[in-house]
Amino acid sequence: MQTIPAKTILSAYGNSWFGANYNMNLYKGCCHGCIYCDSRSACYQVKDFDTVRAKENALLILEKDLRSKKRKGIIMAGAMSDSYNPFEAEERLTAGALALIDQHRFGVVLGTKSDLVLRDTEAFLKIREHSPAFVNFTVTTADDELCKKIEPNVCPTSRRIAAIKELKRAGVEGGIQLMPILPFINDTSENIAAIVELASDAGAKYIYPAMGVTLRQNQRDYFFDRLDEKFPGVKEQYVRKFGDDYACGSPRSGELWKIFKEKCEKNGILYRMKDIARYIRTGYDREQLSLF
Repeated sequence: MQTIPAKTILSAYGNSWFGANYNMNLYKGCCHGCIYCDSRSACYQVKDFDTVRAKENALLILEKDLRSKKRKGIIMAGAMSDSYNPFEAEERLTAGALALIDQHRFGVVLGTKSDLVLRDTEAFLKIREHSPAFVNFTVTTADDELCKKIEPNVCPTSRRIAAIKELKRAGVEGGIQLMPILPFINDTSENIAAIVELASDAGAKYIYPAMGVTLRQNQRDYFFDRLDEKFPGVKEQYVRKFGDDYACGSPRSGELWKIFKEKCEKNGILYRMKDIARYIRTGYDREQLSLF
């Protein structure tokens, strides 16, 4: 596959979503074809976004980065490019990265839309022996047919839910990123309720939602082109309702949030980021301090 040069793999130490301290992307670009992807935005300067490229010497650079970090922490993987794109089946960069994360005793929270992650179940279990290791699946709709329209080149929702259940059965916990909820497409009370029920049945510990979508720059153009192709007439609804707004919240967000919170609380699912991050880091900060 194509490669691109890289100087570093890990970001500087900080505090991020899901209790993570570092960000890691082994690939650049994505071929999932999701109609809404924010990473397509011009501000990220990812040329030829639909072409996946590996970062040259990614594992050598990652090992150097891990050795140089003065503070251990939790690494968030896959924020800009899915760590389990189709090429990972042969390239195995993510598999190699998990082995290094384990070796250097860091933690990981990995986000994906692919059940290829199941291949590395044992790697997550090894990391869990000393640090947090969680897997998050993006889920936007409970309907596989709708999923294929808005996320065409990745495994459908049913397979992602099955993967959550299989990981949970093996001892790897995780949850769902319920985002984006697209106005006039998947922003229905039935969809939100169904996703929470599916998550609960699969053993997901948490769901973090966004009842809307953000649109900017060329991402908006791509999204609107796909709406014309797949959902005739919906683009006009966006233009009338949101104009050029960056944040496009569902007009039904109040109703959706009410249903979502009630369902999560009934099923014992965390949904506030502070609670999710606290759960992921439970005991970890104390263990890190004890090392010193």
